[in-house]
Amino acid sequence: MALKIGLITQTRQAEAMRMALGLLLLGDEAEVFFPQCLPAQDEMAVIQRKNALEMEVPLHFDHPQAPEELRLSPEAFTEALLQFDRLIPL
Repeated sequence: MALKIGLITQTRQAEAMRMALGLLLLGDEAEVFFPQCLPAQDEMAVIQRKNALEMEVPLHFDHPQAPEELRLSPEAFTEALLQFDRLIPL
């Protein structure tokens, strides 16, 4: 049975997105949440974000300056976290 897994991180963004892709390949659903931070701009994070978006892994930021297509309101961000079977903090 596929699990719905939420990954939560601020500082290990590339690793969280890479892990989400691995969970997707194992047949689970994964979404990545980045509380109170902007998308990291280091090379690995940019590559992993591109890969995650190509594989349609949902990425969620609640920072007001995050890109609009990835941003959730703080209320929607919190509510979305309640929909998962497992939450993994990184």
